[in-house]
Amino acid sequence: MVNDVLQGKFGAAANDLARLVVNTTVGVGGLLDPATQMGLDKNDEDFGQTLGHWGVHPGPFVEVPLLGPSDVRDGSGRIVDIFTGPTHYISNNWVSYGLYGVSFLDARAALLPLDETLQKVFDPYAFVRDAYLQRRAYLVSDGKVSDEVLVDPGADDSDTAAPTPPPQTPPPTPQVPPPP
Repeated sequence: MVNDVLQGKFGAAANDLARLVVNTTVGVGGLLDPATQMGLDKNDEDFGQTLGHWGVHPGPFVEVPLLGPSDVRDGSGRIVDIFTGPTHYISNNWVSYGLYGVSFLDARAALLPLDETLQKVFDPYAFVRDAYLQRRAYLVSDGKVSDEVLVDPGADDSDTAAPTPPPQTPPPTPQVPPPP
């Protein structure tokens, strides 16, 4: 809800507030999800998307061990997201660490179907990088991605440079017949 408000999406924020109220009361403290059955869509916004909405450039791509792919903007956004999540405010360390562990396990389980795909690609790093950057651009723009091609900042620009003109050859010298 916080990121919806920061992006000016007040309708989405009201929808998320309604989901919270319905799932907390009717859904037995959030154990069930009756809000989805009632037609209340789930909006998944994070602070990295909020920064992108306000024009912050993503910066370089980084692959963080155990945390996965990210860029500088989204990595710093994850730190802010920690403080906007309810798990951070649980005072019992065993409970909060357990909830963090379950969320990491859930994230890894969601990625298991992609393992076979990663084994079949030529360059898994480039595949993950491009897929991550394209997905984040899609999420930041709410699906309104332009047709620009994703440019690899480390690639050389020899493909896109203007073609070099052929070398200039001197004009032929006239042939003069030899004297008789």
